[in-house]
Amino acid sequence: MIRVENLVKTYGEIQAVRDISFHVKKGEIFAFLGPNGAGKTTTIKMLTTLLRPTSGRVFIDGLDPATHQNEVRQRFGIVFQDPSLDDELTAWENMDFHGALYSVPRRVRGERTEMLLTLFELWDRRNDQVKKFSGGMKRRLEIARGLLHTPKVIFLDEPTLGLDPQTRNQLWTQVKSLNEQEQVTVFLTTHYMEEADRVAQRIAIIDHGRIVAQGTSAELKQQTGAETLEQAFLSLTGSSIRAEGADSADAMRNMARMWRKNR
Repeated sequence: MIRVENLVKTYGEIQAVRDISFHVKKGEIFAFLGPNGAGKTTTIKMLTTLLRPTSGRVFIDGLDPATHQNEVRQRFGIVFQDPSLDDELTAWENMDFHGALYSVPRRVRGERTEMLLTLFELWDRRNDQVKKFSGGMKRRLEIARGLLHTPKVIFLDEPTLGLDPQTRNQLWTQVKSLNEQEQVTVFLTTHYMEEADRVAQRIAIIDHGRIVAQGTSAELKQQTGAETLEQAFLSLTGSSIRAEGADSADAMRNMARMWRKNR
């Protein structure tokens, strides 16, 4: 479903992404992990049509995002790290507006909105303004909205950041249910190692713009002699604190603004 071949992105003399290659199978839950400034956001931008590679190729469902922007955008949904809901609208209105942007027929988007809001346990609050929602409810709504147009891939950037363990567990139960029902491919980033260990079928770790390891959680632990995925991650990337750089939360906020503008 996702194929990346020798991907490179440079900014002048700075190499943000350095000749990386990986693939994600249809229906797979794939975790893309790395420290701050490792190249995650730059890679996601190239996968989601917002940035052209300096060299290398990307394919989403067999299409190149650089040359088939509109077709590729119809094939994926994306949930940004920072909120992107309209707080003044209701849950239903946020879903309906998103469906209209993607040209989902009114009857279909109504049926799918009901199904998704029910799955994510928001149906009873469909007519409430989003500003009245808790953080966990907003997160669930954003994911439901990203799945409204029946994408083949959904990109989740730190989807459970700041949520309590119960809400995180509930959200992943709902995402995995839809992943199994519709075979939607899930591409996620997270700093919760135990979360990646539990939900991801395969993992790629990027550091300083390079893929330093990829495989199942068990394979990464075996490769590093670690007992936990967090220990394996630290063994592969080091334990020093990274400064926020080009691949930071500010970059993701800019990505969200560009995405809304380009749509």
